[in-house]
Amino acid sequence: MPPQPPAPEKIVLPGVKNVIAVASGKGGVGKSTVATNLALALHMLGRQVGLLDADIYGPSIPIMMGVKEIFDPNTTAFPLDRYGLKLMSMGFIVKPETAMIWRGPMVHKYLTVFLTQINWGALDYLVIDLPPGTGDAQLTLTQTAPLSGAVIVTTPQEVSLIDARKGLEMFRQVRVPVLGIVENMSYFVGADGQRYTIFGQGGGKKLADEAGVALLGEIPIEPRVAECGDAGDPIVHKYPDSPVSAAYLNLASTVAKEIAKLGQPESLPGLQM
Repeated sequence: MPPQPPAPEKIVLPGVKNVIAVASGKGGVGKSTVATNLALALHMLGRQVGLLDADIYGPSIPIMMGVKEIFDPNTTAFPLDRYGLKLMSMGFIVKPETAMIWRGPMVHKYLTVFLTQINWGALDYLVIDLPPGTGDAQLTLTQTAPLSGAVIVTTPQEVSLIDARKGLEMFRQVRVPVLGIVENMSYFVGADGQRYTIFGQGGGKKLADEAGVALLGEIPIEPRVAECGDAGDPIVHKYPDSPVSAAYLNLASTVAKEIAKLGQPESLPGLQM
């Protein structure tokens, strides 16, 4: 066997206690929605939280967080502050219609800049919204960022599970702990109070059981989630008392517990660790 290249050195992020990657094997499962509302839920539980949009080619955090301006990186002090979160995205410095026709080295360069040349300050959690798949951005962050753990987002149907397994295996190969699975669009509660499993049932639990990780949460289908995201005011912030927001708060509590199991003794207010 030929000699293996040395593993890349991990980036040091002073003041950042935990870095959480939110990933999916495919697009269309609501990963950015989960990342955004998870970050807001952690903030609502009393912690300092940052949200990094690592999707260089198709950033969505600016829309979801209601940031419509384009900023001059030479004169703007990043990260931005919105709804109590510290934010960074390529969408803050490049117009939405601009096609980012970049190869891997440029993606690596900018993600490294976002991590190391931005003053994130003191954070309990930095949530990183990864692009879908297992490409350059994912490899850059999994190999160089000091990830505390990864959250895998899927939907109940089998076609989503196939790709989620690939994302999960990627983290295992680079020795990043998988905190667990989030099943998004899990069910819908009708006007009659009945629970309907529109996209199938039990896929997230099946994947979690197969992988030997926790099922972190099941997020219901709620039309206001998309409406709030498009309006730039995520549902956890706009409707904090809604059932979906309750599901995200439970998810945030569970994620905090899973990270604590990995060696962080600190607990969130009101949680039993």
